Amino acid sequence: MSYIVDFVNVSTVGLESSPVTDALAGLRANEARYFKNKYDHVFTVSPVSDAPDVLEWVSRILREERDIVIASSPLEVTAFEVEGTRMAYVFYESGLSINVMYGIEDGQKRAVGFKLADGMEVPEELATRFKFARQKSKLAGVIRGSYFVVKGEY
Repeated sequence: MSYIVDFVNVSTVGLESSPVTDALAGLRANEARYFKNKYDHVFTVSPVSDAPDVLEWVSRILREERDIVIASSPLEVTAFEVEGTRMAYVFYESGLSINVMYGIEDGQKRAVGFKLADGMEVPEELATRFKFARQKSKLAGVIRGSYFVVKGEY
């Protein structure tokens, strides 16, 4: 069942199994607020079982671009298009959020972003490959993030 993420009244719905439930809920709400403010898009997530194609697309890009396989269990996904860019998100039980920003037209920006919920350790599969910058969020506390540019066609 889909869930509209409320960034005013932050809820942990769908994320209860995470050891950093509140921080992950804040991270998810932070993303929802960004897309509402910038694009007037309502950020709606679904359990992975309702949209396995989204997880497969994100996993394929990680695997083919950087030989990365995420060890944590995926909890929720979302995919949508804003201003000619396909967006996909996967929220993992560990507190990791991965997003793919994929410009539909050739020559547009294409990247994978990683965000770590406050209180989680850097996942082993990412620790030696990326440096994480810190940013403060009223909804999510301290978010650590990194990214890489996508070079292939997906």
